[in-house]
Amino acid sequence: MPSKQSVATRKYETKAGWVSRSYKLRKSDVDEFKETCERLGVSQAGQLTKMMREFIEQNKE
Repeated sequence: MPSKQSVATRKYETKAGWVSRSYKLRKSDVDEFKETCERLGVSQAGQLTKMMREFIEQNKE
């Protein structure tokens, strides 16, 4: 049974529109991306979001 904190977190994530996705990527790419983010002091999730938003904006119809 999940803890009260886990239930509260899931409830918040659902309400705020957060989702978790799983993708299969080459380990070497994932490792290099992680190392680069750490070196630059940026979060991986934040950088992925930024790149996704840029891609979407550049390819709007």
